[in-house]
Amino acid sequence: MKTPHVQFPDQLYIGGRWVQPLDGNPLEIISPDTEHVVFRVAGAGPRDMDRAVAAARETFDRGGWSAAPAFERIEALQRLADALERREPELAAAWSMQMGGPTSIAPHIVRYGTQNLFDAIKIGRQFRFETSPESAIAKGARIVHEPVGVVAAITPWNTPYMLMTAKIAPALIAGCTVVMKPAPETPIEAYIIAECADEVGLPPGVLNLVPAERHAAEHLMRNPDVDKIAFTGSTAVGRQIAQVCGERVRRCGLELGGKSAAIVLDDFSDAEAAKILTSTIVTLSGQVCAMLTRAIVPRHRHDAIAEAIAAEMKQIRIGHSDDLEAQMGPLATKRQLERVEYYVAVGLKEGAALVTGGARPPRPDRGFFFEPTLFANVKNSMTIAQEEIFGPVLCLIACDSTDDAIRIANDSIYGLNASVLTHDPRAAAAVARRLRAGNVAQNGMRADFSLPWGGFKQSGIGREGGEQGLMGYLETKTMLLDTTM
Repeated sequence: MKTPHVQFPDQLYIGGRWVQPLDGNPLEIISPDTEHVVFRVAGAGPRDMDRAVAAARETFDRGGWSAAPAFERIEALQRLADALERREPELAAAWSMQMGGPTSIAPHIVRYGTQNLFDAIKIGRQFRFETSPESAIAKGARIVHEPVGVVAAITPWNTPYMLMTAKIAPALIAGCTVVMKPAPETPIEAYIIAECADEVGLPPGVLNLVPAERHAAEHLMRNPDVDKIAFTGSTAVGRQIAQVCGERVRRCGLELGGKSAAIVLDDFSDAEAAKILTSTIVTLSGQVCAMLTRAIVPRHRHDAIAEAIAAEMKQIRIGHSDDLEAQMGPLATKRQLERVEYYVAVGLKEGAALVTGGARPPRPDRGFFFEPTLFANVKNSMTIAQEEIFGPVLCLIACDSTDDAIRIANDSIYGLNASVLTHDPRAAAAVARRLRAGNVAQNGMRADFSLPWGGFKQSGIGREGGEQGLMGYLETKTMLLDTTM
């Protein structure tokens, strides 16, 4: 796989120029495969955040980008998408190097990121930024949609390219200017985005890059010239962002955590359920906000399904990211590995039955690896059933009926994703309508990011994808004029 090439790793991209940091510390990227430092990039400090926001603010307020016809912004985004498409092999290599994601799926993960740009372009071409409705008050009534302003795009480490493009694509179509703040563990993709923006001639200040640790990110969040924060990450951090935005009545889009349920109906066999639930929980080593981590099964089938899942989990091949036969790679960081170990200990302490897994595997003997793990006889009130673990840990919960399964699924502070395992589409739809979740799929963890994506309850605010995703970066203005124009 092609090695990612970053032209100016020791610099930040602000106001259309590569510049030295003023007060940040360099960031070290540690390989989850080897536990060694494999890359270093610049880190932004508070003063760097301020100058990035100032650059975005100046460009937005000058109006050249924000007031330009939508087709000009769409053409610019098309150039950016084409440039990024050419660099997809490097983006895939960067993801595997930083995240430990299997190289076998890296191209597909990256493709989702580039597709976000193409999807936004399609939506932008169809969207009516101005309409002329009938009004009893004014002959020349208009409704216009204008950009919200300066956007701080803050993304996590699990799928950094896909999550960043999900924010910058609709923001740029809308006419916003953007400050990109990628996770310190995975900044390389954002560097490639900035390089491509420079290559295709996006106006200075439209897209800025400031990777940083948490203290500088908090400074960015509090900058009064930021009009919207677009964030994907934990619910804990999302609450903090919502509080800051609430104090200023600032816009925010929050795509947060989940504790998503998969309800197994009686027409779905033990073997079928075991295959889907196992193949899902090992995806990205369980480090997906939409991960199906609670399997709710009929009580009379609980033990048989547990046995079937355990058999499937024991067949999973764990390996380094460049092992083409590996089905699951490492966790992303030592901190994340220790988090998963902590929750396994809590699960045991609270009385859940550990069926399989629950420890680091004997091989590989280096890296942040953890076994696929199944807890059975889990009560929905237990910590492992209520809190997001973000690792390959599946909780099996028994229910007494479909109504009981729905009650259990909804008994959560989260509401991001869910699944109904059944061969009956009508039954799947009937259950889906009663689930308090932003996305519900039949038979597995499935998502179409060209459609609205987001959560109920503490899984977030707003939607990404589709026309609703674009609307999140627009303000609506009603104009009442005396004549039509």
